[in-house]
Amino acid sequence: MNPLVLLTPLFFAFELWQLVISERYLGIRRIKANIDPRELPMSEKIGALWAGGLITYYLWMVMLLLHPLGRAQGFVLLAVTAIGYALRAASGLKWTLVILTFEGSIRIGMLISLVGMTWRAMTR
Repeated sequence: MNPLVLLTPLFFAFELWQLVISERYLGIRRIKANIDPRELPMSEKIGALWAGGLITYYLWMVMLLLHPLGRAQGFVLLAVTAIGYALRAASGLKWTLVILTFEGSIRIGMLISLVGMTWRAMTR
């Protein structure tokens, strides 16, 4: 069994938290008011936690590629993240929240898939 998959619930919670924070900083009200979220204040603690979480999450995704159990999910997680980043960089403010939501939902689906595969592998 791949011991890295035991961290999946942690990254599932991080993904949900990230969607909530994204909605807070880039929600419909902000889009209607045409406020750039990069100009909004963010506490240093939240910024550091978010950046550290993202770096840890990306490293975990890469490490998933090293073991057969979770390799497919790791690849999809990395691909969705890269494609989402490219689309967000090329789109306007109005589409960023939509892209983030789709990106997050696909990643959450992959995390659930990883938990399911791990559960099946453990119960054999």
